Amino acid sequence: MSLTTPPPSDVPLPPVLAEIAEDLEALPAAQRLEMLVELGASVRAVPEPYASDTGLMEQVVECQSPVFVAVELEPADPPSSGRVTLHVSAPKEAPTTRGFAGVLTEGLEGMDASEVLAVPADLPARLGLPELVSPLRVAGMTSLLGRVQRQVRERLDDGRAS
Repeated sequence: MSLTTPPPSDVPLPPVLAEIAEDLEALPAAQRLEMLVELGASVRAVPEPYASDTGLMEQVVECQSPVFVAVELEPADPPSSGRVTLHVSAPKEAPTTRGFAGVLTEGLEGMDASEVLAVPADLPARLGLPELVSPLRVAGMTSLLGRVQRQVRERLDDGRAS
C-alpha cells in the first residue's frame, strides 16, 4: 500500500462530511486534534454479534492500532438506495484512530450505499489530516474508508443486505 495521498478530487463531500471538514478547517491545528478526539469519544460500542466476535469484522491492518470494521446494508429497491450502518471497533487508548472512526461513523451513518461509494478517496486530505498526523495515520484513515466502501460494494454485488 502506498503512503501517498490520493490525488485531489472535484467530487463534493456529502453534507455531514463537508460540515466536519469545514469545522476542522476553521480551527487551529491543536484544536483540530481536540475535535478529532471528541469525534472519537462519540463512537458507540459495537453491538452483538461483533462485540463478542471481532472475527465477524474486517481488520484494517494499515491502522497502527487494532481497528475492525463491519458494514450492514438495509434491504432496499434499488439496492444502491439501501441505508448503511457502520460499526467500527477502535481502542480507547488510540484517540486519534477513534477520531477517524468517529468522522466516518458520523459522516456515513444512514447514507445510501451509492452515496458512501461516492465519497472521494482524498477525504483525509480534505479534512486537513496530513497537517495534523503522520503519513502512516493518514494511510490508516484512507484504508478505513476504502474498507467501508469495499464492504458496501460486496454487499451490493452479492445481495447481502442485512
